[in-house]
Amino acid sequence: MRILIKQVLASSEPRESIQVKGWVRTRRDAKGFSFLEVNDGSCLANLQVIVNTGVPGSERIDQLATGASVVVEGRLAPSPAGGQKWEVQATRVELVGAVDATYPLQKKGHSMEFLREIGHLRPRSNLFGAVFRTRSRLAFAVHQFFQERDFVYVHTPIITASDCEGAGEMFRVTTLKGDIEQKPEADFFGRRAYLTVSGQLEAEVFACALSNVYTFGPTFRAENSNTARHAAEFWMVEPEMAFCDLQGDMDTAEAFIKYLAQYALDHCAEDLAFFAKFVDKELMGRVRFIASRPFQRVSYTEAVEILTKSGHPFEYPVQYGANLQSEHERYLAEHHFKSPVTVYNYPREIKPFYMRLNPDDKTVTAMDLLVPGIGEVIGGSQREERLDVLQENMRHQKLRAEDYWWYSDLRRYGSVPHAGFGLGFERLLMLLTGVPNIRDVIPFARTPGTAEF
Repeated sequence: MRILIKQVLASSEPRESIQVKGWVRTRRDAKGFSFLEVNDGSCLANLQVIVNTGVPGSERIDQLATGASVVVEGRLAPSPAGGQKWEVQATRVELVGAVDATYPLQKKGHSMEFLREIGHLRPRSNLFGAVFRTRSRLAFAVHQFFQERDFVYVHTPIITASDCEGAGEMFRVTTLKGDIEQKPEADFFGRRAYLTVSGQLEAEVFACALSNVYTFGPTFRAENSNTARHAAEFWMVEPEMAFCDLQGDMDTAEAFIKYLAQYALDHCAEDLAFFAKFVDKELMGRVRFIASRPFQRVSYTEAVEILTKSGHPFEYPVQYGANLQSEHERYLAEHHFKSPVTVYNYPREIKPFYMRLNPDDKTVTAMDLLVPGIGEVIGGSQREERLDVLQENMRHQKLRAEDYWWYSDLRRYGSVPHAGFGLGFERLLMLLTGVPNIRDVIPFARTPGTAEF
């Protein structure tokens, strides 16, 4: 019976007969036998297989090159070699899929840029195998965190007619030919439609019925930015909580980050150790710090004062009323507080229409959670539940109220204070793996000029 290599390596006793299937990482030949290192992607470690001359299938040993797929049957026995507990003494080896001399993933170091060009093969490398196993486990942890707290998982639409952020950086979805602006009513949906930048507005609909909900899915932003932190397609985790204020929103966001950091330590130890050795030597200390230490909080006004008085030579000037840049966010988290920090109560002018206006009529109940090495990883707010104030916010930001009629209805019919946030899943992965480029923590990156595979 086939068994995953991860399970083989965790075995507590020898086995007389097992079957493993995977891909050859390396082969070394000696007189009368060969060593195969086989990996099936279930874990970082390879399984050593001893193939003696004369074993069925050994006559094709020359074809068992790096990248070839194989089926191995044999006896699981203690390994006399250091650094490994078990080896398989093959009784049969079968070549399933051969490789030719053009196979690009040989046993040597490859640059990240090169591996991005072979996105269909890069999951077979040690680094990307570790990245995507970690991604899978943390995606499960996202659901576990919210399910343990009785949140309801909601699937919000990928195609939308609403611009949640009001920034206009959205991909148009259309079946029209030629001038698509002529008759939007003749388009497939009878109006302009876009790929969503956020499931927040739709999540609010369900929060106003089911209390605590969350959505976790792909979102899209047509921002022509070629930085290491931006992608045109990315995944967002967006909880929405009824009867919740800014304080509760910040509490949940901080607990969420801590939970995911601890989950990575508990369930991704082998892969995290690999990242710490080859990607970011400070990773383990940072993840442990996030999991165990209290976060700091500071108002936007206080943050601007800290940055202004720091004397640090920022590329972008610091001034009240402007968005904090990544360098500002990282300075706060890495140098001033030396810990994750939540910045709250931002100026009204730089935030979207749905954020609740504070009594000062100048700031809104917004919050951003900043972490060392990344900057912002979560952004959220208490939502504006007062219909008259929401409508004024729309006018202030020159939005068409009729486009948000259903959103306004939520304020007409049993409105309640509610709050939520969005976590960029790829930025979380960058934080917990140390991988510095967003293109390397998503299976198939979509960036300006790039939509391969």
